[in-house]
Order: sequence, then structure tokens, then C-alpha cells
Amino acid sequence: MPIITIEGPCLSTDQKRQLVRDLTKAARAVIPLPAEAFTVLIKENSHDNVGVGGELLADKIPN
Repeated sequence: MPIITIEGPCLSTDQKRQLVRDLTKAARAVIPLPAEAFTVLIKENSHDNVGVGGELLADKIPN
């Protein structure tokens, strides 16, 4: 069944809960399957694990 993968910054549990709910709802609007058919994978990347333009994101974005 459909797997939705999203990569981004670290989120709180409440933010993850909302993200999973909203992504599932959006996917169901296009793919007529029950919510239980969808799997959402959240991959968190802290700013010190991401490089943009040859620099760590941690060096570009203040905490």
C-alpha cells in the first residue's frame, strides 16, 4: 500500500501527529483507500547533519 516519506527538521510529537494526519488526509483525497492503508515515514535531520551550498545548515541558521 502507499508509503509517504518526508524528510525535514526535527519536530515535536504533536507536530508529527498533525503531519501524519494531514498527509494521510491529502493522499486519501487522491487515492481512494482507507486511512489504514497509508504508511507515513518521518525522517528527521538536525541542522548539523545537513549541508547546503558547501556549509552546514547549523552554521547558516541560528538556533
